[in-house]
Order: sequence, then C-alpha cells, then structure tokens
Amino acid sequence: MVKPWFRLICKREQLQLLGTLNGGQSFRWKFIDLEGDKKWIGVFEKHVWILKQNDDEISYQVYGSDNDEKFYNNMLANYFQLNLDLKQHFAEWSSKDPIFKKAANQFYGIRILNQDLVENIFSFICSSNNNISRITSMVEKLALLFGEKICDIDGQVYFSFPPVEALAQDDVESVLKKEGFGYRAKYISESAKLITKEGVGRWLEELKTLPYEESRTKLITLTGIGPKVSDCICLMSLRHLQSIPVDTHVYQIARKFYMHSLPKRKTVTTKIYKDIGDHFRELYGPLAGFSFVLI
Repeated sequence: MVKPWFRLICKREQLQLLGTLNGGQSFRWKFIDLEGDKKWIGVFEKHVWILKQNDDEISYQVYGSDNDEKFYNNMLANYFQLNLDLKQHFAEWSSKDPIFKKAANQFYGIRILNQDLVENIFSFICSSNNNISRITSMVEKLALLFGEKICDIDGQVYFSFPPVEALAQDDVESVLKKEGFGYRAKYISESAKLITKEGVGRWLEELKTLPYEESRTKLITLTGIGPKVSDCICLMSLRHLQSIPVDTHVYQIARKFYMHSLPKRKTVTTKIYKDIGDHFRELYGPLAGFSFVLI
C-alpha cells in the first residue's frame, strides 16, 4: 500500500538532513539519489521513514502504522529535537568562539538526534574500533537476525531493532561471531544478559532518571562501553546535552585549537578526558554536546 506524503514545516537552517543523518549518530539511514530525486530512507521507533527536504520543509512517508500528520510530525520533532532553536544557539556560540563560527557557516542545521536507548547502546557497542560503513552493516544485521519485520518497500524488507531480551538469548554470541562481529559478539551478548538479569524495564527506566555523571557510571558497567561510548549514549538517548564524547580526534582538535597546554599523548587519559569535557562545557554551556558536534 502506497502511503500518503506528509509535510513538516522546518527550514534547512534549523535542520539539515545531510550531516545529521550520515554523521555517525544513527546507523539506520540510507541516502538515495535517483536522477535528482534525493531522499533518505531509515528506521526509527519501529517505523520506516522516507524523507525529502527543501529549504522550507520536509516531506515524508511513514510505514509501520496508520496515524495522522500531527502524530508523525510530533515523532519527527522529538527525534530531531526541534524544540531547540538551532539558529539562535548557533548565533550565541558563534559569538563566543570564532572556530565554531567558521564551522557553523558551512555545517549549519546539524542536530543531535534523540534516539531509542536500547538501539543506541548496542549500536555504539558495535562502534568499537570500527568505521561507519561496517557499523551500519552490523546494526542492520542485528535487526535482520533478531528484530521484527516492519514492511517491504520496493522489494526491500525493513526490520525494527531487536529488544534487549532477544539479544540476551544463549545463542546470540555464537550467531554474531559467525556473522563477523568478532569480539563485539561477546560484548553484545554479555551486556544484554546483564540488563535482562537486573530487569530490562527497571534497568532502562532507572538509567533515564539518573543525573549525567551517574548515567555515565551505570553505562560503563556494561561490557564494551567505556567513557566515550557512554557519553555518546548520554548525549543521543538520555538528553544529557552537556555530554562531550572524547576520542583521540577530539583530543587533537582540543590541543591544536583550544587547549594548547594539554600534554602530548597517544591515548586520552581519564584526567585529559575530563579536562576537555569541562573546557567545552564552560565555553558552550549546558548544550555543549549539541554544539561540539560541529567542531
């Protein structure tokens, strides 16, 4: 059944799909350009979305349920965090930081996605020592093997991301190893079993209520999650928008452009990690993670 096209009024300066959807936040989106017909196809909240963008609006189709435009507009607004006036914040951050101003002129409209917590946890476990293309393949494989079918569009079958319970089954590790997940197979299996043992609903709901630092601490108890991945999850699924995920790339940027006194290191120590995060939180304020995605 062909779905109707709906409209979400949103200027490109407030949301740019290019950069937001292909920047390593979510791994469920694919860009398609058929003779100038440019669109994004992706999955979130157990729905398949087809998005097209012009300077003033996003037109879209949704597969997975039958609701009205207002319902789906609210889902998109929540996913893209459209309650935040990006143009206003960009102007504020640009006035504080000439480096940000230069980046904002080119990469305007890039937002932090508000993603499903379970999908984000296991997607970023897959990200360990990995690239976007391979992470995308692994996340799609998890959905195919353990998720539920949503729909079939033009011969392509789309699946939802699996619940924790599905990833906690005894054979998950061996299945994923055969699929090329390597050591990440064990990380996924052990983390899913830990959450399940403590009670999936209780564990997730408690995590959502914790303050930022306590959220990080709880996430790091999962196998395969360190400081950077915990900050990615805090930033993109728990609305801790002050989170700054720090890796060697971020460290190099911080040392070169902002914190010249940082010691030269091959790896990021706990102290350096905290110092970098604190520096940008002081510079950008409570939405530091939202702004730092451009840098």
